[in-house]
Amino acid sequence: MILGKTVFCFTLAAAAFAQPAPKSEERIVREVRHELAMLPYFGVFDSIAFQVQGYKVTLLGAVTRPSVKSDAEKAVKGIEGVDSVDNQIEVLPPSPMDDQIRIQLFHAIYGFPALERYALGNIKPIRIVVRGGNVSLEGVVDSEGDKNMAGVRANGVPGVFKVTNNLQVGK
Repeated sequence: MILGKTVFCFTLAAAAFAQPAPKSEERIVREVRHELAMLPYFGVFDSIAFQVQGYKVTLLGAVTRPSVKSDAEKAVKGIEGVDSVDNQIEVLPPSPMDDQIRIQLFHAIYGFPALERYALGNIKPIRIVVRGGNVSLEGVVDSEGDKNMAGVRANGVPGVFKVTNNLQVGK
């Protein structure tokens, strides 16, 4: 919840519903989630969340490519019933150091035997966002142990200054 508004994190495993949404909002939420999942360049190093208030959709998060930000807005604007889109997605600045950290984090997390099951499928449930050596883990995992293990693995990567573990434990 951000400022008393329901926020839906973009993961296919779960969405945070603070209160029952009207049927039209439920439909918009499902369609926004579907459209974002279909973005061609949306990757493991991108994190997009969204908020639906009536017929307005607010896009939040951080992506590595400007095209992902614009594609997300365009896709959501095309959903029937959406009147406006507030695109607050941050485009991360290019950084060879951050790129190197991203690759190391991917291998440290998804290559670890206890977490490698999360590497299956096209949309990875653990999102890795790197800004200037600071790491944020986003998404949904099966247990508190998996959440903690991902955080420990991320903290062990050279060049990482700080890890914020925002992983949610699914039901």
